[in-house]
Amino acid sequence: MPIIPTSQIQAGDRLGSDVQTALGSVLLQQGRTLSERDAEILQAFLIPSVDIRRAGMEEIDPDAAADETAAAAAEVKLSSLQQEFLNLEKLLKRIMSMVTSGLKLPVLDLRNGLNALLEHMDDYNVLTFYAPPSAVAIDVLVRNSVLCAMTSYQLAKWNKFPEKDWLPISMAGLLHDIGNVKVDEAILRKTGKLTAEELQEMRQHTVYGFRLLEGSTSMNQGVWLAALQHHERIDGSGYPMKVKGDKIHPYAKIVAIADMYHAMTSNRNYRKAESPYLVLEELHSGSFGKLEPLYVQTFIERTTQFHNGVFVKLNNGSIGEIVFSDRNNPTRPMVSINGQIVNLGQNRQLFICEVFATK
Repeated sequence: MPIIPTSQIQAGDRLGSDVQTALGSVLLQQGRTLSERDAEILQAFLIPSVDIRRAGMEEIDPDAAADETAAAAAEVKLSSLQQEFLNLEKLLKRIMSMVTSGLKLPVLDLRNGLNALLEHMDDYNVLTFYAPPSAVAIDVLVRNSVLCAMTSYQLAKWNKFPEKDWLPISMAGLLHDIGNVKVDEAILRKTGKLTAEELQEMRQHTVYGFRLLEGSTSMNQGVWLAALQHHERIDGSGYPMKVKGDKIHPYAKIVAIADMYHAMTSNRNYRKAESPYLVLEELHSGSFGKLEPLYVQTFIERTTQFHNGVFVKLNNGSIGEIVFSDRNNPTRPMVSINGQIVNLGQNRQLFICEVFATK
């Protein structure tokens, strides 16, 4: 089976096997005759190599194919943003182990690692960012925390917080779940429904986090309160203290949105990742009485402001390009699929399940 780097495919090549995305869904099916647009899609998804059938191309042995696949994968270079993302993940994992052992939180190390990541935030897009595989095992809560740091930073900028708050809000996103180091790991790993006692213990991570951060003179007080309040809701239905409205710190309101988005769009022990666009719709619904509505509105508007070159996959498997977004219905744009315009605002059975950009 000829396995060739994606950069070498030609229009007219035929796929010898299905091409899957990093999330495991089929991007392009076996037998498909590739077009130039298909080549763009494969590169946008960072597919390193594909199984190709081409006239005049000879079969090669499996060992050679494996070597070529590995070489092609090595050609996929991480962006500076992705590399700093992995660096901060490893740092946070190490620091959480230190805290678990009773050592003091090294705030300066965290700030330096976070600043290194934030220098590349111009390249960050919430819906299209691809978190690369890590060379070491990374806990899903660690990955979620780094993603929350990035998205909280964006939300702070988009909602016109003073620039002096951008880094502390990002730090709040990074450390909002630090209290989980004090929660029984068996509870965190449990795939089934938690008992009432287990649920109460899990919810204590907010209090544990606040106690770990409280009193740190090198950290904004809003960071402590975000750890305590990121599960509070403005109608008083949250936890741990059921505080309402203005009693919730603005940092916590920002982190709550970032945390919900990334938790729902990531695979967990007890459920699969949801579509980013469906999660945005759920956040919109949750903004009524639960989340800060202005922050949610800004989040949805800014994350769905796409330009030419953005491709999406629908729940029926179709690949298309966003051609128009209605500001009144931003999660349901018009999509061009093989030259046919599909209005997702009218066709409610279809929705975007994956999104990526070629530019």
